[in-house]
Amino acid sequence: MTSEFNVSEKITCEEFQSHLPELIASGVDITQHPHMHECDLCRQLVADLEAIAEAARQLLPPVEDPPDTLWEQIQSKIRAEGPSGATEIETEELTFDEENPVRKK
Repeated sequence: MTSEFNVSEKITCEEFQSHLPELIASGVDITQHPHMHECDLCRQLVADLEAIAEAARQLLPPVEDPPDTLWEQIQSKIRAEGPSGATEIETEELTFDEENPVRKK
């Protein structure tokens, strides 16, 4: 068995737990960490965290990626509506003096 962890000496629970977010985020199997083999407290903590994470996943609906053609469908719909769906906005032109903007009339 190859260990993904370079731990040359025993670490405390506090040290292990301080690195736990990074270990979890890295995707490595933290159950293979040497500290997990010798510490019931941290093993239970990790089991509790995994149970909480699973419960949270079940609360959320599954996320589906939109179809690859979604943007083309949106663009096509916008083109089909054309300028008639657009709202005209009247704007006044401004000329700018270095010190004072002035409205053209």
